[in-house]
Amino acid sequence: MPEVPTVELDAQYRQLHEECGLVDRGYRGKILVTGPDAAEYLQGQLTNEVEALAEDEGCYAALLDRKGHLQSDMRVLRLSNGIWLDLEPAPAPSVLSHLRTYSIGREVEIDDVTEAWSILALIGPRAAEIAGLEGLGPEHAQRHRSWEGIDVLGVATTLGLDLIARAEDASRLRDLALAAGAVEVGEDAAEIVRIESGTPRFGAEMSAETMPAEAGIVDSAVSFTKGCYIGQEPVARLHYKGRPNRRLRGLELSAPVDPGAELRLGDRSVGSIGSSCLSPARGPIALAIVRREAEPGAELTVGEAGVTARVVDLPFG
Repeated sequence: MPEVPTVELDAQYRQLHEECGLVDRGYRGKILVTGPDAAEYLQGQLTNEVEALAEDEGCYAALLDRKGHLQSDMRVLRLSNGIWLDLEPAPAPSVLSHLRTYSIGREVEIDDVTEAWSILALIGPRAAEIAGLEGLGPEHAQRHRSWEGIDVLGVATTLGLDLIARAEDASRLRDLALAAGAVEVGEDAAEIVRIESGTPRFGAEMSAETMPAEAGIVDSAVSFTKGCYIGQEPVARLHYKGRPNRRLRGLELSAPVDPGAELRLGDRSVGSIGSSCLSPARGPIALAIVRREAEPGAELTVGEAGVTARVVDLPFG
């Protein structure tokens, strides 16, 4: 990842909220699924509707185990030549292995294309203008453009858009975006924006012990009208007949804390900090999946340092 110039975090934060910040997301895992059975195969593996996606459409989805726990979340894009998945790097090898194992007997090819492609995220209200992709939406919508001879796929996101291009073009594409008005920012600044929006991240709030309902991603990642997929029964049972024992919540902190710090309601442990940051607009805040008795308005104690946390609904107001 290119070195980000030293800029005050507050300035980077303002850039993301008011203009356009550029973040290199090339580290994400990338999988390309091709062949006549690609859509049908993924329909039976992932939580969301894949077969109904038209070219240049996409969705958010997850791969679960048979008990309904997350193996990974991911973005799914329907391309002209197959179906693209991109996801956090840590679970990518196991997801790749799973998809290859269960594809036996299908006309499908599953390729790890992580090193071949780059992702540059443009975050902020001027993202589409700077990328020359005005009007791109809704989320996951795609549009191709040639930018000074570089073939770029723009993908709409909730915070701006992503530019996907060949890895060998990443540096020049970055320079073009910067010349057009983007300012390079670090992941620390982008994490503040993510936490403020209440978006969970696999490896932080979400893990292999988490169900979609606990992470608050059911509405965006799960279809209840499609056919069967791995982990469907426990997810549907929880959705229709119960409510999760744990929920993703926001925390307003009395002081900054590190991820992993224990959260207690009275004498009872109710969870631990997932992600935390010092927001220039809201002070110290965090995301955590906590037991349902830790409802909005509850006051929790954090770790052993005397820090307190007020539970709030998401996104942060």
